[in-house]
Amino acid sequence: MRIKAENSIFVQVDIQEKLFPHISNNEELEENLQILIKGLKLHEIPVIVNEQYKKGIGETIPSIHELTKDYPHFEKTTFSCCGNEDGLKAIKASGKDTVILAGIETHVCVLQTAIDLLEEGFKVVLVTDCVNSRKQKDKDMAITRLVQAGVIPTTYESLLFELTVNAKHPVFKEISKLVK
Repeated sequence: MRIKAENSIFVQVDIQEKLFPHISNNEELEENLQILIKGLKLHEIPVIVNEQYKKGIGETIPSIHELTKDYPHFEKTTFSCCGNEDGLKAIKASGKDTVILAGIETHVCVLQTAIDLLEEGFKVVLVTDCVNSRKQKDKDMAITRLVQAGVIPTTYESLLFELTVNAKHPVFKEISKLVK
């Protein structure tokens, strides 16, 4: 299945201040997320930001918040983003059939969100270098399970070029600069 910009929405999961420092390779993850979000914005892909129990886990980390502050934010207490009715309604109301997913932790909130989105009939694309967990083995097992369930794995660079389609696309040069 080709991933197309016109069919896609991006759902960001729990990139929050109190959890993020404990995530494996968090500096690389932060850089990857910034590139991904900037690229998705160039393609005018809608964004939905989810935050788990902000009172306990805090706000979205500043660098990512700066890129997503103008998009809808939904607070949740369920691990799955689909457990928040308003958040799920926003995804459905977008009219998109493909959900691009990134965030933390891969084996908890990202996994449960992806499975629920599949059950809701969405195609789910997991940006594997834009998800992580505290432990590598948890991330690896979650990705294996999600791929077996039907989630499409990709990387931010592969995704951004797939959305761009060819070198004549109006944002090709900007995408190329982002990923260098």
